[in-house]
Amino acid sequence: MDTQNSEKAAIKIQSWWRGNMVRRSLLHAALRAWVIQCWWRSVQAKMLEQRRRLALRLYTCQEWAVVKVQAQVRMWQARRRFLQARQAACVIQSHWRWHTSQTRGLIRGRYEVKASRLELDIEILLT
Repeated sequence: MDTQNSEKAAIKIQSWWRGNMVRRSLLHAALRAWVIQCWWRSVQAKMLEQRRRLALRLYTCQEWAVVKVQAQVRMWQARRRFLQARQAACVIQSHWRWHTSQTRGLIRGRYEVKASRLELDIEILLT
C-alpha cells in the first residue's frame, strides 16, 4: 500500500508540475501576443497619423490655392475699379480744361533768360 500511495503522490506531483508548465507556457504565449498586439497598435497609430498629416497637408494646399485665387480676383476687381475711376477723372479733367479754355480765354506766354534777368511776356486772350 505504501507503493500505491507513493505512486499516487508521484502522479499528483507530476500533474501539478505539468499544470504549472502548461500555465507558464500559456502565460508566456499570452504575454507574447500582448507584445505583438501593442506593437501592431503602435504601427496602426503611426500609419493613421501619417494619413492624417497627409490629408492636412493636402487640405492646406487646397486652401492656399483658394486664398490665392480669391486674392487675385479681388486685386483684379480693385484694379479695374481704379482704372475706371482714373479714366473718369481724365474725362472730367479734359472736359474741365476745355470748358475753362472756352469760358476764361487762353493764356499764352514765353520767357527768356538773358544775362541775370528773366524776361516774361504773357498774353491773355479772352473770348
